[in-house]
Amino acid sequence: MKSVLIVEDELLIALFNRQVVENAGYKVHETITTGEAAIEFTREHAPDLILMDIMLEGEIDGVQAMEKIRTFSDVPVIYVTGNSNTSVKERAEKTFFTDFIVKPATPEILVTAVKKTLN
Repeated sequence: MKSVLIVEDELLIALFNRQVVENAGYKVHETITTGEAAIEFTREHAPDLILMDIMLEGEIDGVQAMEKIRTFSDVPVIYVTGNSNTSVKERAEKTFFTDFIVKPATPEILVTAVKKTLN
């Protein structure tokens, strides 16, 4: 079973994303709220996909976390964010993302993006 790491600091959105992904038949490792924890978790557990928010708790944002993850992993990432301005998207492009979804995402949009990436 393919596994997904959710990196999201808004509890309701994290729970929603988890439910949608699990209902689509994927394993969700856990929900992480900081970029630092996402880096460490990815290093230790090698998820098949990361759903990454950009604005996170902690010292680094989701794009900075993915920049560090890219030094040791090519895990696909789908950014799920409320911040869709051009400069943020340009920063994210350097991390070779698979998809960029603006919150709030519908279940259909989220499942389509996950399936497209993992199947």
